[in-house]
Amino acid sequence: MAIETSKRDPIRVEAAEGEVPTDKAVVAQAPVVAPGDRRKAPPRLRRPSAHRDPSLAFTGPVRVRLQRINCDAAKPYPPQGVTREWWQRLKDALGTASNAFVHSSLIQLIEAARLPRAGISEMAVNASLAFIENAKPKDEVESALLIQMACTHTAAMTALGAFAATHGHDRSATQKASAASRLLRAYTAQVETLRRLRHGGSQFVRVEHVQVNEGGQALIGNVRKNGSGGEGEK
Repeated sequence: MAIETSKRDPIRVEAAEGEVPTDKAVVAQAPVVAPGDRRKAPPRLRRPSAHRDPSLAFTGPVRVRLQRINCDAAKPYPPQGVTREWWQRLKDALGTASNAFVHSSLIQLIEAARLPRAGISEMAVNASLAFIENAKPKDEVESALLIQMACTHTAAMTALGAFAATHGHDRSATQKASAASRLLRAYTAQVETLRRLRHGGSQFVRVEHVQVNEGGQALIGNVRKNGSGGEGEK
């Protein structure tokens, strides 16, 4: 096969009629587009940002940023730099029209709402604000109670974490378990206080349907036991 191939002449490529032969490789050229036929580039889509659209800065729960003064103090400021709208959202979240109440509440949250084994925590303050805003306080009384509930919950979880770290063998395990139990009972009492504050302390039971079988008797009304142990109608 190799001998037969060597006897053949090399293949020559000649230019077609009317073309000038050249040794250079043929390079594909881009089609020429008239100036009026140029197409516009597709528009670029930008990701929504609060820096470009200030209205996006107020979506979701109200938040604060903290500027640390020292290890035990910090100054709150708006996340996106829009002070007036941010301050109004804080008023709505705390159910108040008082600037002093908002300012003092933020200071209290900064001091009390802290994560376990940590100092001032921006995350803990924002979590407490989300807790309060979601409960929708109607006035300063409900807002103050909700602030206490948020801080009590944080302290209770910190106490539970400290107890869990002892694995039940440390000498202080009993004290830490007792502290966590007291905090959890305090939180339960606060929840009940909020319920009574919003719905009143009295409880009513409405009877929609009473069925009395043949030969039976029914007594409808307020019933209480008398001193002899029997029942009487009030």
